[in-house]
Amino acid sequence: MALLSPPQPYQRSLRLGISVLAIAATVALLYYGRDFFITLIISAVFAFILDPAVILVMKLRVPRGVATAIVIAVSFAILYALAAAAWTQLANMAEDIPTYSSRVSEIVQKANDKLDELENKMLDTVVPKNLREQQQQIEQKPQEAMKARRRRAGLPEAPAPPAIQQVRVVTGPKPVLTALYTYVSGYFHVLVMASFVPFLVYFMLSWRDHIGKSFLLLFSGEDRFIIGRSWLGIGESTRAYMLGNFFLWMFLASALGIAFFLLGVPYWILVGPISAFFALLPYVGLPLSLVLPALATLAIPNKFKVVITVILLTAVLDLITMNVLYAKIIGRRVRLNPLIVTIALMFWGLLWGGVGLVLAVPITAAIKAVCDNFEGLEPYGKILGDG
Repeated sequence: MALLSPPQPYQRSLRLGISVLAIAATVALLYYGRDFFITLIISAVFAFILDPAVILVMKLRVPRGVATAIVIAVSFAILYALAAAAWTQLANMAEDIPTYSSRVSEIVQKANDKLDELENKMLDTVVPKNLREQQQQIEQKPQEAMKARRRRAGLPEAPAPPAIQQVRVVTGPKPVLTALYTYVSGYFHVLVMASFVPFLVYFMLSWRDHIGKSFLLLFSGEDRFIIGRSWLGIGESTRAYMLGNFFLWMFLASALGIAFFLLGVPYWILVGPISAFFALLPYVGLPLSLVLPALATLAIPNKFKVVITVILLTAVLDLITMNVLYAKIIGRRVRLNPLIVTIALMFWGLLWGGVGLVLAVPITAAIKAVCDNFEGLEPYGKILGDG
């Protein structure tokens, strides 16, 4: 029997080939089924976040189903209030867009004039003005000589190239329903999948105990204990990351909002929270968080010092939040290798776009929680961790 067994290198190659095919199939499944997986993961994240609130309401001797409905209803009411306030601010901002555009155009024109003036000064320093005028005259002499020869030969001057006429195509106005359908059709699948999120969150929370017990029955002995511990680890890491980011956003949005109000930044109620949200994005958050406050402050005439103050203050608050508070609130609970986090952001961002950037850290933390609780996967958990 030993003579009939395949050689060891062949077995290694076979296992490697199967592993590569399995990874490729998994990546393809995640890419082509991204709408399904994103909806499922987002629902699970919301369920993990809202689960402590459901347990708190259940302490009032309310059934889990009713407690879940109450928590979800309150959450949607809060989201609706925030969305309504943001919509009001955006509507007011839309009315001031012409003023903002003219102010920004004026600033850009002044900057271009300054750059042209600086360029002329540098040219005067390197090449004297009289030499540049002589060079221009030398370049114009062949053209003047050509015109003189044509005059001596009695030929008319060369005609100017014909102007290109622009043809404007006038189309009739599109019906409102057709325009609305054209706009919404591109996001139809997103809207359909998003409509499932409230129902998935409700059933995940209301049927949590039943689903958890039934799932654990699929395993026996020590495996059941490992699966249960892994599930708790996933919940704790996900909850710590999402709730930690929420509290950091609340703190930073409040601090920026108060600072912008005192500095007279227009629409500070909207600019502060949006800038704080961008600041929480990994790596690109700091520059993105500076754009909106700077643009909003540029609309104030003759307040260049305020623009500089707003940019510096926003940068300082962002750095304090992400380098000091982030490590204390989130870093102790979600211990991930910075290199692995960067690779995860690249991978999930390439696979799922902007949503992948938001979900990259929770997914990686969940994978680490699973690896930490399985004996054969502990080395991978060490690689994902920061210690």
